[in-house]
Order: sequence, then C-alpha cells, then structure tokens
Amino acid sequence: MYTELFNYNLPNELIAQQPLAEREKAKMLVLDKNTGEIQHDYFYNIIDYLKAEDVLVLNDSKVMKCRLFGEKEETSARIECFIIKKVSDKKAIALLRPFKRVSRGTKVFLNKKNDVFFEVEKKMEEGKALVTFNKNISEVISFYGIMPLPPYIRNRKFDESFYQTIYARNEGSAAAPTAGLHFTKEILMKIKEKGTSVAKVRLDIGLDTFKPVSEKNIEDHMIHSEEFSITAANVKKIEFSRERKGKVVAVGTTTVRVLETIMCRFKRLKEYSGNTGLFIYPGYDFKLVDLIITNFHLPRSTLIVMISAFAGREKLLNAYEEAIRKKYRFYSLGDCMLIK
Repeated sequence: MYTELFNYNLPNELIAQQPLAEREKAKMLVLDKNTGEIQHDYFYNIIDYLKAEDVLVLNDSKVMKCRLFGEKEETSARIECFIIKKVSDKKAIALLRPFKRVSRGTKVFLNKKNDVFFEVEKKMEEGKALVTFNKNISEVISFYGIMPLPPYIRNRKFDESFYQTIYARNEGSAAAPTAGLHFTKEILMKIKEKGTSVAKVRLDIGLDTFKPVSEKNIEDHMIHSEEFSITAANVKKIEFSRERKGKVVAVGTTTVRVLETIMCRFKRLKEYSGNTGLFIYPGYDFKLVDLIITNFHLPRSTLIVMISAFAGREKLLNAYEEAIRKKYRFYSLGDCMLIK
C-alpha cells in the first residue's frame, strides 16, 4: 500500500503551539468507524460515551526531561544530549548533536563546576551513542533536563506540566502519550463513579514516533521497537470488563500497541514485560481494542497508518478534512478524536 495514501495537507496555523488552560475543553471529533458518521463534541463529555461495564486503558509512562545541553571538555563546544532510553541508573542511549564533535571517551560537562558530566562510551548509528553519567540519570535530568517537546512546537513558554498526563507514574518516555493529556482528576473520578473500570499499561515512547514513513510502500517500513509492560492486576480489570460484555477503550496509539502486541503473541491477555515492534497498518485484524481515543496525527506517520487500520483510511481522512474545516487544533497539544 502506497505511503502517499496517508498524506494530507494541514495549514500551519492549525498546529497547536500551546495547551488549553483547561485540558478537558479540547474539541472532540467523534467518528463512527462503521458508518463514517461524524459528531462534534468536547472532551469533557467523554463520560457520555462510556458504559459502566467498559474499561478505559491508559498508558501511565512519564515523559523524562531528557534534553540536556553541556560543554565538551577542553574545547567548550556546545553539545546537545537527548536521552532516548535509560540502560541503567547511570548509562543511557542518547542522540548527540553535533555528532561529529564527539568520539569515544569524550566528556561533556553539564554545569559550571564541572562535577556533573557524561562520557561517550560508544558511538552508534544514526547519531546515537552509549553514554555514561557520573551521577544517577534521574537526578541529573530532574535538575538539568528540559522537557522534550516535539519539533513542530515552536512556543516553549508554557508550564511543562501540560505536556504530562495527570496519571503519569513510570518515567521513561521521550514524548508524551498525548491522547491522555485531556484527562483531569475530576473526569477520571466521574468515570470511576459511573462504574467504568480504569486499567493501566506502560509503554515508553521513543523519538521515532514522530518520524514519517520514508518508504514508498508502508509494508517496507521497519518500525521502531518500544519497551512495554502490563501487570496481572490490570489484566484482571480488562478481562473482567470483557466478561461483562464491556468494551475496551484504548487511550492513545501506545495503549493500542501494548494490548494488540500481547494478543498477537499469546492469543490472550497476560501479565508481561518486553519490547514491541508491532506495526499496525490497514488489513490488520484488531483482536482486543473496541474504541480509541486519539489525537490528530502527522501525515505519513506510523500513527495515522495505525488509526487508518482501525477506522478505515477513507473515513479517517474524511474526518481529518472535516476537522480542518472546523479549525480543530492538531498534533500533540491539540484536540482529539473518539473512534467508536
């Protein structure tokens, strides 16, 4: 299937540059994947689309403040370090820029005292390197790190907490699971009061989530691998809902990826931790997910391809055209869709 089939034109002014002051007031386009019917609503009414027997599944991965800037030993050249994945308390895989300025053994200092630094242990492909910090990485990024906003967000003068879900717990992502940014504590409380179960998974999002598919055919694309887990307690919540004939409502493409990966591997839900390289594109048979809450995705991305597999490519792109006509806000800080 041609990658170009998942392209669309978006006016730059519709790329959201800052979050709404009240998260829950995002617009929500509701798409019926069977009929193609479209409704326009607001996220604070999400409760009306859920039933007591349903289960809402969230990705509770937390965004790391993983963008660091330092100075190279001796030359004082400015080096950017973007942590992609923690390997241990002091080791990480990171993108280094400019890559040519560093080599094995290079030290980069992160403060004026020169007592906080990392050293390049091994250079890898595509600008990546294995780096070793002299202190615990979590402590380093909490003090010196910057929130890794997507490159299309030029405005960075807002409270960083808006780029974090209110239920984020497990630090490890290089980007936010953005479909969850619309939830508030009050909405989650009302959902639980209605009787709808809330389950959680974890998938640590990598930078490749923003990369467009460069191959001519989507089938030729090698998707990135991401680390994920689900606990026995959360498996039990989902299974209980299914026993009651409830629907599985996945919040975001990352949650979809976790649930469908487990079903593909084991033909059933089970407690599990591992990595997934599952690439979902049209023709895929969804095995567990019934509804998806998702934001509007970049053209030619693996995310819009996945959502096309769920909703139908033509119906989805028609919904995107409608959203553009209605001046919806797109991408990470923008409005959202409910596909049912």
